[in-house]
Amino acid sequence: MGEAILVKREPLWTKEFVALIFANLCMFLGFQMLIPTLPVYVKEIGGTSSNIGFVVGMFTVAALFVRPLTGNALQKFNKKIILMIGTAICLLAMGSYLFASTIFLLLAVRILHGAGFGITTTTYGTVVSDLIPSARRGEGMGYFGLSGTIAMALGPLIGLWLMQTYNFTILFLCALSCTIVSLILTKLLQIQKSKQPPLQSSSTFLDGFIERKALLPSLLILCITLMYGGIGSFITLFATEVGIADISLFFLCNALAIAVTRPFSGKLYDAKGHTFVIIPGVIITFTGIILLSYTTTIPSLIIAAACYGSGFGAIQPALQAWMIDRVAPHRRGVATATFFSAFDLGIGAGAIIFGFIAHFTNYATVYRYSSLLLIAFLFIYITSIRKQKHGDKNTEKAAG
Repeated sequence: MGEAILVKREPLWTKEFVALIFANLCMFLGFQMLIPTLPVYVKEIGGTSSNIGFVVGMFTVAALFVRPLTGNALQKFNKKIILMIGTAICLLAMGSYLFASTIFLLLAVRILHGAGFGITTTTYGTVVSDLIPSARRGEGMGYFGLSGTIAMALGPLIGLWLMQTYNFTILFLCALSCTIVSLILTKLLQIQKSKQPPLQSSSTFLDGFIERKALLPSLLILCITLMYGGIGSFITLFATEVGIADISLFFLCNALAIAVTRPFSGKLYDAKGHTFVIIPGVIITFTGIILLSYTTTIPSLIIAAACYGSGFGAIQPALQAWMIDRVAPHRRGVATATFFSAFDLGIGAGAIIFGFIAHFTNYATVYRYSSLLLIAFLFIYITSIRKQKHGDKNTEKAAG
């Protein structure tokens, strides 16, 4: 009896899994330091609200472009080499921020950084999905996602503190240091070369770059990140608009809520399935955004951040785990690229679209508009699930 239990509980916390978590943590920490500070930097070098949207957007456009190429390469080449290339590009970009003194130069650096980040995070997502036992996928994705959550908590706080206490040069140097540590950890990883089965005769050219079975989760994450791009890009300026002095509390409470939610939601996913995680997560996130749009005090900011973080912390890893469950093991690289391409497209387009809207209205109104995307999410998700269940019933009747 005891042996049967041991067989079922496949090991999750392997050496490679832990190393990936810390490498991902360092990569995201450097990235998150720039989230609340780059908009201020854009303003400092003479940019506008629209420029802020493009600075954020070009990063994600670049990542979006390289992800399908990376997913295709992950089927054919050594994943560690691909990961090293992506991390090295991020390292070069981080160093280049020190010399980006104009909007044009900053846009060029953001494109470089986005390309490296797209390669690196696509590979991380593929490698970790290979390492996590299938029976513990929700739990494993949740824990792996915590590395990004910790970075989300510490990165903006560190970035704002460095910007306010020192200057942007020190900020960029610290972000560069985090990327160096990530490169060192990546170098130490032992990753097996992919073995790609030959494509079937029915496969098309696009099948090498897009995984069709990942399209539904990808469309849903697109709705979430369109909203996220609108919120994250302007949260510092929103705080100034409504007179909240310490916006760092939003990042801290948001990240703490995600950290608390993810292990629980991951285990719930493994036990009950994605529906039990995703629908409550969307409702809680919607509540958080509406509260945030009416926030004028610190207590209401904390409540909004906790709701937003709890919901997002449940939705994102659940969608990613569901996406991996839907595809064949040898297609995980392409599927991960498809998923994160939608992720990037959402953040980039959200920043640009809502940056344009912010030019004509205020940031609180922008947040209310962004909440409509969650209504679209629920409509698409529930409609798809009902259609799938209806199809399963028809299949059973035909078989009977």
